[in-house]
Amino acid sequence: MIFQGDPRAEWSNWFDSTGREQRIKDYVHLTSKLIWQRQAIFLAATLLAAFYFDPVRTLACYSGVLFSEVLDMLLIPAVQKWKKGDARTGRRILMKITINTVISAGTISFFVINVAQQQAIGGHFTPLFFLFAASLFAAMNNNQMIGILLLRLTIYGGAFVYIAFYDILKYRPPLASNVWLEFFTIAFVLYFIIDISLVFYRSYQERLEQMQLIREENERTKAAYEIKTQFLSTVSHELRTPLTSIKASLDLLNTGVLGDVPDYLTPALTIAAKNSQRLANLIDDLLDLQKIEAGEMVFHFEALNVGDLVKEAIESTKSYGERLGIHVTMVVPTEDVQIQGDQSRLIQVMNNLLSNALKFSHEGGTVQVRIERRGERVRICVQDDGVGIPENSHDKVFGKFSQVDSSDIRRVGGTGLGMNITRQIVERHDGRVDYESELGRGSTFYVEFDRIPAAAKVEAEAQPLAVSA
Repeated sequence: MIFQGDPRAEWSNWFDSTGREQRIKDYVHLTSKLIWQRQAIFLAATLLAAFYFDPVRTLACYSGVLFSEVLDMLLIPAVQKWKKGDARTGRRILMKITINTVISAGTISFFVINVAQQQAIGGHFTPLFFLFAASLFAAMNNNQMIGILLLRLTIYGGAFVYIAFYDILKYRPPLASNVWLEFFTIAFVLYFIIDISLVFYRSYQERLEQMQLIREENERTKAAYEIKTQFLSTVSHELRTPLTSIKASLDLLNTGVLGDVPDYLTPALTIAAKNSQRLANLIDDLLDLQKIEAGEMVFHFEALNVGDLVKEAIESTKSYGERLGIHVTMVVPTEDVQIQGDQSRLIQVMNNLLSNALKFSHEGGTVQVRIERRGERVRICVQDDGVGIPENSHDKVFGKFSQVDSSDIRRVGGTGLGMNITRQIVERHDGRVDYESELGRGSTFYVEFDRIPAAAKVEAEAQPLAVSA
């Protein structure tokens, strides 16, 4: 290979383009993961060979196998410290893996040959099975690096051929003898090991390519998501200023501050004011959603009285309910109930639940808000007697930009973001939001939070006084 420019840069590019860094890390990780499994196999083979053959020679061979295992374990810290893109360290680790492979495969082959040499003519089933098991184990677990796998299998193959030729060269039996049958069987086994190694390697290669495709798709998705977030944030902020001016001007016209409005203009101005309010709500929801997803929404937690929280929310939606001709009632427990939360955000949650109940209720109907103590938790329910929600609509109710009635002729408008924002705010309070509904008979949305115990409540109330003092 002829390098153009800096040879180290060329090596680094080649190293990264072949994915060798990931292969080396996968190889070493699996080596460390399977250490006890390998040791159990080596120990069982050693005990069996020591019992039936020379124990001194067997233990000497086993010590060589253990030495190679120690060398493999010493690679783990080096790989853990390996910084991404450091080709020099990668080359050094690859060289150590190659040397360790030669030592490991060599000691295992020597162990097997030692057993075979202590047997009589033919019948080398035990050492050949040990060697076959080692080759199959390598084919299954060393397929991350085809070069290292081929090196190991080449050494094992040399041991196979040596054992096969050992009796042939020593005794020179006729072609019809079992010794030659064993030789041809070994050749068949070698072909099988090579074939199965290629199968495992192709399987690993396909998994590696799939993981690369997933990573690339994930990067594209993250980039698109960031662009979308920036776009929504920019557009929302750019729209808010002119829309605020338009809405303020329409409000001045509709209230008569700027003078009497001709009767024929009143309907058009009313529609314009209503739609400008809808746009303002959409922009506010988009900004809230963007803050939540970016992790920029700040929460100020404090002890809150649930009854006061609900009363404030009802007051803020009272005029909206009166316009729709719907009465809102409240049922509270006799004892005060407190929770930890951000008041402004929980007011936003309650406003979403109340406006949702009012929108889908029939004129002249009633919306009831209940506070229920449930053990260590408190549940706030908002019940209406409106149209209800069809079954299997949970994803639509709490999804983004989705409404249960998504047809072009739906009765009520909305951004399709309110309940999704509500769910995310409630979850940030370690709470839960859900609903119960029957189509045509109304719905009950509820939120649940952990209740502050009585002893903790006194401490929470006293703490601000201590701080201010």
